[in-house]
Amino acid sequence: MKKVYIVTYAFKGPATKYQSLYDAIKGFGTWWHYIDNTWLVLTDKDASQLWESLRPHVDDDVNLLVVEMGKDRKGWLPKKAWDWIRKHTGS
Repeated sequence: MKKVYIVTYAFKGPATKYQSLYDAIKGFGTWWHYIDNTWLVLTDKDASQLWESLRPHVDDDVNLLVVEMGKDRKGWLPKKAWDWIRKHTGS
């Protein structure tokens, strides 16, 4: 069963060297990227599998967090963002 995960990161060094990280995130399939340094990905992998796929693309200059998106969520986003979230989470 596919789930939506939040992949978020902070660069401690120059962000220009992380194109392979972006490509790896896009490689999971369906994704949404509206907020800087934060992606939502729809995948059948779990958080550990996502991390293992991303690990080769990060170094000590990146803090990275992978979290499954739950149903308890609020925020200020454009309608198209909430539409994407509802479509892919079923709620």
